[in-house]
Amino acid sequence: MTVGDRLLELAHTDERAVLFTIVEGPQAGARLLVLLERNETLGDAPAALASLAPQIERNGLHEVEGSKVFAEVYGPPPRLVVVGAVDTGEALCAAAKALGWHTICVDARAKYATPERMPSADELHVEWPAEAFARIRPDRETAVVVLTHDEKFDIPALAAALRSEAFYVGALGSRRAQAKRRERLVEEGLTDAELARLRGPAGLDIGAESPAETAISILAEALALRAGRQGGPLREAPGRIHVER
Repeated sequence: MTVGDRLLELAHTDERAVLFTIVEGPQAGARLLVLLERNETLGDAPAALASLAPQIERNGLHEVEGSKVFAEVYGPPPRLVVVGAVDTGEALCAAAKALGWHTICVDARAKYATPERMPSADELHVEWPAEAFARIRPDRETAVVVLTHDEKFDIPALAAALRSEAFYVGALGSRRAQAKRRERLVEEGLTDAELARLRGPAGLDIGAESPAETAISILAEALALRAGRQGGPLREAPGRIHVER
């Protein structure tokens, strides 16, 4: 099977893969397709490129042993998990869907976690956070936002998210509430490194007030983190305006 044939197959699945193409240097034009879940490779580019695949999160150009290599990422879209079937949760799901993300809402309260209240959620998990996260299994393409303001929901959710590979973990709440929450997470056994990943209060400082504005603030922070940016004004950005893909 050729690389092209396998890429056509990938288009109809959620399988994660990275395609390396040498664009400059020895073997220019050679390609290597790395199937991450199968630990398989296909193509004529150096097999050593496969070791880079697990760290590649976005499309982009890389310098590898004197050659320029373009990496393309294949797989399912990013996921947003909101804990709390509330107005801000629906606004987050609606905004994330506009980005092409897969949206998930978790809430143990069946009277709130309904399609009528959360029409933009692709999935509704009416169960406790620990159970839901064991099923969802947040990975490095998952953002988690906790909106409940209730320890029995948010502590288990944050503990599970911070111990996962989720690229973004945020929580609403005042600075006082955040400090208390961090104390409870320490009691749950989270390490300093895990706690350092928590974005709380979640979002960028844009003066957000409404649920829709708050959703934009939070998603903007998540997007910046995913791209390795600080989220400041573009006119003050030291590098390229657009992230290389």
